[in-house]
Amino acid sequence: MEASKLLGELASQLASGGIEVVDLTAVLGPDTPLIKLPPDLAVDTPKVEIHTISHYDKNGPWWAWNWLKLGEHSGTHFDAPIHWISGKDYADGATDTIPVKRFVGPVNVIDCSKEAAADADFLLTVDHIKAWEAKHGAINPGEWVVMRTDWDRRSGSEAEFLNANETGPHTPGPTAEAIIYLIEKDVAGWGSQTIGTDAGAAGGMQPPFPAHTLMHKANKYGLASLCNLDRLPPRGAILIAAPLKIEHGTGSPIRAMALVARK
Repeated sequence: MEASKLLGELASQLASGGIEVVDLTAVLGPDTPLIKLPPDLAVDTPKVEIHTISHYDKNGPWWAWNWLKLGEHSGTHFDAPIHWISGKDYADGATDTIPVKRFVGPVNVIDCSKEAAADADFLLTVDHIKAWEAKHGAINPGEWVVMRTDWDRRSGSEAEFLNANETGPHTPGPTAEAIIYLIEKDVAGWGSQTIGTDAGAAGGMQPPFPAHTLMHKANKYGLASLCNLDRLPPRGAILIAAPLKIEHGTGSPIRAMALVARK
């Protein structure tokens, strides 16, 4: 089908409801859970603040608008390669230089929700990915891979979402070997439903924080705090995850969404 006809069919299916647009984004506000880092390692992102400029009043009688204070990696967000030291030198590695076509692509959803419910420290391995591929088909170059854990159901409580105690954070994520396997398949990027793209125990892995260190070293992208992955099929959906075009941006809150064919 030629491109113009294909786009026309897409528009028709969106209008008729044959294709559903699924929101994959958490609400961004003062109660949005944010990552907590050891004080000797880093300074934390400040809480999201929303301040009124005017609200149909003397400061603006016919309009309402706000100004915001927030970190680039707040809420459902995009990690650009320059977010990590391993990706710092890419000329096309910032939110204002990444080719826009990279923000749209097929998405593979690996369902680990049962495993994560049974073990908050569950790690996705190469064997898990290969088993998924044997059932659903090979992951192709340029596609996204996201890990469904249903962790977004904890987002109403920052303590439950971060799930940290005296031994550190306990959240599911990938092994370093799993990330290497996906990079070798030339995926577009990796996404999770937890506060970051790595597992809670990733600081003790080799290399530390492999989803960040290795993905960004390969000039690939990350998505964190995704929602509603249970509404996506294992494959066949199209992911749209576009960051704000921040000058030299290391990342950005996003309105992530997916196009899903109704059954």
